Parts: sequence; structure tokens; C-alpha cells
Amino acid sequence: MNVLLINGSPHEYGCTYTALAEAGSALNGEGIETARFHIGNKAVSGCVACHSCGETGYCVLGDAANACIDLIREADGLIIGSPVYYASANGALCALLDRVFFAGSQKGFRHKPAAAVVSCRRGGASAAFDRLNKYFTISEMPVVSSQYWNSVHGNTPEEVSRDEEGLQVMRTLGKNMAWMLKNLQYGRAAVTPPERETRVATNFIR
Repeated sequence: MNVLLINGSPHEYGCTYTALAEAGSALNGEGIETARFHIGNKAVSGCVACHSCGETGYCVLGDAANACIDLIREADGLIIGSPVYYASANGALCALLDRVFFAGSQKGFRHKPAAAVVSCRRGGASAAFDRLNKYFTISEMPVVSSQYWNSVHGNTPEEVSRDEEGLQVMRTLGKNMAWMLKNLQYGRAAVTPPERETRVATNFIR
């Protein structure tokens, strides 16, 4: 079994990486492999609402989004990490995830355990955490919890490394993710997943 760790910070080895690495080490300690995907620091386009992905399952813009879609489909679990910018997740990460989940979630994300982690200097962590969790709850992905909301605090990786409670939250998250994955592995042989209904989409005028 394996879990994909998405680093949504422009800094490959910064505070967000430090949080993800702590959760990843706990997963490894439970016998779960991990893979890392860094979004980088290049410009990321937002969705252009062309709806081509409805036919192909991939985004026509053809950047890192499609590689990310394949990695999530291949993984057994997912943890997405982001720095906090103005009480929200990194805008580049959100632009990427908007396209990844719109294009790919109907083909392989369902029932895959997922979690979000955020890194901040002081405030805004809960709002950013909530923003990321919405990708999972709209995609029928079970959200893995920890002993507290999944955040670490610090301006540098060294400061994050001194956030003892935050790091414990990350380790607990990794262990809980491993526990859920192992339960799902055994349960799939005995329990059939619920049949998906034909999607009903309405708006407020009909």
C-alpha cells in the first residue's frame, strides 16, 4: 500500500515539507510506502471551464495536473499539504486541485482515504484546512483525522521542528491513515462498496 504526499508549497523543502515528512515517517513505520509530488514554483493555470475533461478524465492544459491525477489514481491514500496564505491554501495549489478534482475525481478517487495538512506562522490554519478538506468531501473520499486539526506552526523548517504538538498531530495522522488503509484492505474482500447513483445536479431555479 502507498500514500501520495502532495507538497503544495513553492518551497520544496520548507515548512509544509517538514509536516508531510513527519506524517510520512509515521506511515513508513506502519509498513505503508509513500511517494512525494511537489507542485513547484512555476505559474499554474486555473480551470478554463472547457469541460473536455468530462470525456477524457484529463485536463487539456496538459501541465502538472495530469501527472497528479495519475499519481492519485495509483495511490491507496492521499495527504495534501499547503502553506497558509491569507487564511487559505496556496492559490497555485488550489488552481491545480480545482482542475485535478474536476477532471479526475469521477475516475478513481472515490473511497480513497485522504487528509490535509497546513503550515502557518500564526493564524489562518483552520480556514485553510477547511478549504482543502472540501476537495475530499465532494469526491466521496473518507477524511482521515488526527488528535487535533492538522496544522504546524513556524516560519522556518527549524521552527516547525520545535512545534512538538504539531509534529505529534502529524504522526498521529500518519498512524491513523495506515490503520484505515489496513482496515479497508481487509474489508474490501468481505464488503461490497455502495452502488453509485446516477448523478442529480440541480440549481436554485429548477
